[in-house]
Amino acid sequence: MTSANAFDPARLDGPAARAGALLTVDLDAAVANYRRLCRELDGVPCAAVVKADGYGLGVHRVAPALAAAGAHSFFVATIDEGLELRRVLTDGGWPAAEIHVLNGPLPGTERELRDARLIPVLNSLQDVALWTAAGRAEGVRLPAALHVDSGMSRLGLPDDEVARLAADWSLLDGVQIQLTMTHLSSADAPAHPENAAQLERFRSALARLPRTPVCMANSSGVFLGPDYHFDLGRPGVALYGVNPTPAQANPMRRVVTLKGRILQVRQIDAGRGVGYGATFRAAGPTRIATVAAGYADGLLRHLSNQGRVAIGDRLAPVVGRVSMDSITVDVTALPSDAVRPGDFVDLIGEHHDQDAMATEAGTIGYEVLTSLGRRYHRAYLGGNG
Repeated sequence: MTSANAFDPARLDGPAARAGALLTVDLDAAVANYRRLCRELDGVPCAAVVKADGYGLGVHRVAPALAAAGAHSFFVATIDEGLELRRVLTDGGWPAAEIHVLNGPLPGTERELRDARLIPVLNSLQDVALWTAAGRAEGVRLPAALHVDSGMSRLGLPDDEVARLAADWSLLDGVQIQLTMTHLSSADAPAHPENAAQLERFRSALARLPRTPVCMANSSGVFLGPDYHFDLGRPGVALYGVNPTPAQANPMRRVVTLKGRILQVRQIDAGRGVGYGATFRAAGPTRIATVAAGYADGLLRHLSNQGRVAIGDRLAPVVGRVSMDSITVDVTALPSDAVRPGDFVDLIGEHHDQDAMATEAGTIGYEVLTSLGRRYHRAYLGGNG
């Protein structure tokens, strides 16, 4: 058994030497995932969803790497995300990239959207009216995407609004619909009947709407097959290594490695409590390693007495409650020379990825990635890093 280090901590310098945890983002892996999704789409163009700061990994690094790999269309959630992405892509040499704003236009933002060439997704007839009025006021037809609710019951035009739009095309007089889209609710479960039901509802809506390019497939939807691909794929979390096919082996490459520094190793006696509330008590002599990462760094509190970390190729349990700045790990089963202060454990890595952490926390890989904190020392490998 070797030390917990996958590298030599003595070689760290500057901010990395001071950091309690190290987050590495492999941009080449993200690019490989984009190309894998392109192959699955088999000739259908592939967009990239980079909302929530590139799912927590840094849109200023992720988006240029994906643009260089061939992504021409991007999706964000908010207008501010769109404005930031436009700056990032323009500075990187991709000023013509399409940027769609999923949350749509807001009153008073019409000029900002237009000036930044952001394409709002119209989620309701209210959105349609707002954007149409902006286009009429300028005497142009403003580009937009139209979102149909095919069963998610979240955003998008419901059936009655689709019918009203189909009955009166003048509602779109100031709008140029460039894309009609919907969102799948259950694509990560291929056998779920809602997938086929949504496809049928969407096709029914499309038959009543102006003919445009069509987008349905999210990350998991890409793997549902050609019926769901239409004219544009729209993957998000799969780009960042989260498994889009949970019932099968992950077809994506891992993008994130997260290492936490061991601050202290101590021996405790049987019956001794660990952490706030003493929710863990040692059954016998126990060695506890304290690692410098906690819920302020995105290690969800649900990992208390549930999570694991990898030390070399072996897993060790998190015991006691996750604290703001640290976790405690039972390393009794490991040789003493394998776990030393100053060494690093893998919080997310080869033997314990973000999906494993998500399962332990009772959540999904999306939340794990987007919760990653700002105190980590971040390093980017490959791509434009």
